[in-house]
Amino acid sequence: MKFDARKALRVQMDHRQSVNLMASDGTWRRSCVLLDVSQSGAKIEVEGTLDVLQAKEFFMVLSSTGLAYRRCELVWIDGTTAGVHFVTADSRKKAKGQGTISDRSK
Repeated sequence: MKFDARKALRVQMDHRQSVNLMASDGTWRRSCVLLDVSQSGAKIEVEGTLDVLQAKEFFMVLSSTGLAYRRCELVWIDGTTAGVHFVTADSRKKAKGQGTISDRSK
């Protein structure tokens, strides 16, 4: 049995679910396939070069009209597969709080 330390339950995709990644400023776009997804993040297979993911933060566009999307942060890359974390208002507050604490300890 494989232990999974993730807090959120992952849903595996039964069929190819095409989505797009797009830069926050709209300067690049990459097609990809959603492999699994949870409330907090997703695993994707990216088509084309991964160099654009160095931006660390981007959008995952879930609909062809662009009306459904999630703001993402890159967590890991392994070949053409990547893990992303969905950025929420709560995660931004926690990150700012952690930064503030570490800044004080310097």
